[in-house]
Amino acid sequence: MEIRKYVAFGIFAAALCSMVSSQACAQSSVTIYGIVDDGFGWTSNSGGHSLYGMSSGVIQASRWGFRGTDDLGGGLRALFVLENGFDLNSGSLAQKNRGSTQGLMFGRQAYVGISSNYGSVFLGRQYDSVVDYVGPFESGTQWAGYIGAHPGDLDNMNNAYRVNNAIKYTSRSYGGFTFGGLYSLGGVAGDISRNQVWSAGARYANGPLSLGVGYLNARNPNIGYFGDNGASTATTSSGNYISSPVYSGYASAHTYQVVAAGAAYQVGAATLGATYSNIQFGNLGDTATSAPNPRGYSGNATFNNVEVNFKYQLTAALLVGAAFDYTKGSGVDSASGENPGAKYYQSALGVDYFLSKRTDVYLIGIYQKASGTDSTGAPAVASINNLTPSTSDRQSTVRIGLRHKF
Repeated sequence: MEIRKYVAFGIFAAALCSMVSSQACAQSSVTIYGIVDDGFGWTSNSGGHSLYGMSSGVIQASRWGFRGTDDLGGGLRALFVLENGFDLNSGSLAQKNRGSTQGLMFGRQAYVGISSNYGSVFLGRQYDSVVDYVGPFESGTQWAGYIGAHPGDLDNMNNAYRVNNAIKYTSRSYGGFTFGGLYSLGGVAGDISRNQVWSAGARYANGPLSLGVGYLNARNPNIGYFGDNGASTATTSSGNYISSPVYSGYASAHTYQVVAAGAAYQVGAATLGATYSNIQFGNLGDTATSAPNPRGYSGNATFNNVEVNFKYQLTAALLVGAAFDYTKGSGVDSASGENPGAKYYQSALGVDYFLSKRTDVYLIGIYQKASGTDSTGAPAVASINNLTPSTSDRQSTVRIGLRHKF
């Protein structure tokens, strides 16, 4: 009899625990999500040769991740995101430590945070405020993909670089107005400012009008920002972590700064957008904490970038887009005289057809022309973002691809 009573009590207790667990689980959730994007492309001049081949994550980077929330009560929620990037054609990790072959398992994003009625605070590897508040206005983040980003993604609107060891605050929406900021600790003992990154931004969206502004400042950027790993990163053989000739010659800058703004206005099925960014590589010649300076640059190197873009939703399933981008580099003093700087002109066209809510096919074409003298001190060559630079002042590329979201 006693055994039966204990068994009955055990069954009742297990059922009660199950009910409590179910209620607790109902207040929290974990979502697995991702994007698979692959396609075929042609580039007119890739290091001196026409190139045909497959490429992953063109219009949007291939990824998978976990996103979770937990209701803590009283208006508080715990949140986390772990997001991996990968190359669909090789299966390799997409985000690698600069200067090495070691891949990052959650190289796109990895953070945990707390959300309340006053906003959210996140800790970990994250996007800066230029990416958050101005990036969405660039054609490259909408329909043109990474090849439609500004030359070398020199203002990081297309999110070529993430920020490690970051503390971020994001406000709630006040009538369509949001704001936020980020600070990344440099991690150098005895020098709190070395390798630090900080940014701030705001966005307003109400009706047909959207506006965004952002600011980014990175100290010793070649190591702490472009190097991607902060103070613990071992230097490459050249000491330079920047691959694009548009600004690789300025790796000795003590400070990298971006001031950016974007706007979009929708009229029916049409949306007209624009972005502006001012990029400065300040105090060139910091060979002690940033990078070698073989050309003897000094002073500041500045770029101004302007993009205008247009997209039209022809039908519920068919989107077309067009964009033009202009980048102008300033002159900068070098050991052999002044480098007069370079100019880049870039045009983009795109078509995106949605087969369903989750699957679409797309076609993107990019043309770029360069002139002047680039950061390496050589005649400027066309350098479409994330492609091998041309050996001439012109470069074209066409991509056709398939994207699926899950």
